[in-house]
Amino acid sequence: MALAGTTPGPAISLRKVEERAPALVSLYKSAGVSLHKHGLHGQRAAVYLVLDYSGSMKEYYRDGSVQALADRVLGLSANLDDDGRVPVVLFSTDVDAVTDIALDRHHGRVDEIVAGLGHMGRTSYHLAMDAVIDHYIDSGSTAPALVVFQTDGGPINKLAAERYLCKAARLPLFWQFIGFGNKRSSQFDFLRRLDELAVPARRPVDNAGFFHAGSDPRQVPDTELYDRLVGEFPHWLAAARAQGIVR
Repeated sequence: MALAGTTPGPAISLRKVEERAPALVSLYKSAGVSLHKHGLHGQRAAVYLVLDYSGSMKEYYRDGSVQALADRVLGLSANLDDDGRVPVVLFSTDVDAVTDIALDRHHGRVDEIVAGLGHMGRTSYHLAMDAVIDHYIDSGSTAPALVVFQTDGGPINKLAAERYLCKAARLPLFWQFIGFGNKRSSQFDFLRRLDELAVPARRPVDNAGFFHAGSDPRQVPDTELYDRLVGEFPHWLAAARAQGIVR
């Protein structure tokens, strides 16, 4: 897991990405452009990916949308973290898997993971959040972390999700939620509210963002996706540093 702070250039060089994951070179470059645009060039951060494995997600796994997101997140991570891998949590009613994707083992990795899982359940955010928090604490890292949290609907326990987000606000973790599905669906009302929880009444800093990728997330251009994934991260970094959450 990456060290905190900033150093010149991306965490992993273009040459190494070309050697280890040539199919991700374009994504790696696009992510680098967005990071530079948002003042994050040279920033070091751990990157996590949380994937909704509830029953309504079946088509998104089948049509490659989830694998496409995983590849894009890996391209982003290669700019921010030097270990070439992204910890991945799959969740439904419970936590279904805690594993990773890596530059040299990304092709078809999502299908490989879900092949070993049971039936797709319901949507329980707080258990997935707890798994990320545990993984981060166990890693011993003090670096900031960007958690890309994908879902296609609201959680079965909204109060627990709110509590975990507020609890996690004292850790160097920023939660970027991304919604798959109909933009007009009321399923995402909760995430919009979660994004607006009061500061400092409920949490010391605003540690979450949300954007909607629509019913066919693969159609979101790489540049737009990366801009949305990292757009709020620098604002959180500044606030978290001011509060001593990020050193």
